[in-house]
Amino acid sequence: MPFVDTHTHMYREYYPEEFEAAVQRAIDAGVTRMILAGVSSETLPQLQEATSLFPDNMFALVGLHPEEVKADNEAELVLLETHLNDHNVIGVGEIGLDYYWDRTFEKEQEEVFYRQLCWARDRQMPLSLHIRSAYSEALGILQRFKPGELKAVLHCFSGGVQEAEWAVKRGFVLGVGGVVTFKNSKLQELLPKVGLENIVLETDAPYLAPVPHRGKPNESSYIPLIAQKLAEIFQVPVATVMEQTSENAHRIFDKLPL
Repeated sequence: MPFVDTHTHMYREYYPEEFEAAVQRAIDAGVTRMILAGVSSETLPQLQEATSLFPDNMFALVGLHPEEVKADNEAELVLLETHLNDHNVIGVGEIGLDYYWDRTFEKEQEEVFYRQLCWARDRQMPLSLHIRSAYSEALGILQRFKPGELKAVLHCFSGGVQEAEWAVKRGFVLGVGGVVTFKNSKLQELLPKVGLENIVLETDAPYLAPVPHRGKPNESSYIPLIAQKLAEIFQVPVATVMEQTSENAHRIFDKLPL
């Protein structure tokens, strides 16, 4: 089973001069499935282009990122919802709550988050969840849904053991990217308590590049570096990490081709 990058922004906006080459580098590195996270309606043309050029390798999520939430989001949400039925869309995301920089639209973020969770529940679509400095509030909203109603990745997981255990009990998985390779990353102690069966790989490219590329643009071809770090943490072969995390990804994103 090939590597899966469960959360990337590998579309032309961030790689204007070498988009095709960057995608090909990922494919050559064994990362043959890349899930493109949507941010807003402005992302839609980028998602459509990427998935059209690489229909066997790139798949899209549609959603309104919490940092894109404003005072009035109705028109944006209506437009995004119409694209959930596009043939290249396999889930809802990235959506969630982010109170790290600004809480101006806190109420609106929570309303938009809940509404998009309902999209996923009603269509039985998986989720990519962005939660930053808002785990208590986000978990409170998620608990409105019955166990088993939602399938989700906690993208770029930054919670603690309590949040991780809660997510695993719900059948969610943790998205682990380049941060795990950073010196003194708390993930290195937390992940063994979670288990490899509850982890998926991601890059969040072009952000959060793993060591030794930290501080430079990230890309999906770096997934094997993240897998190597997990192999060290769990003391298993890289092939085991690849097989287990890819199996986990397909369990959540059930429309993703094998």
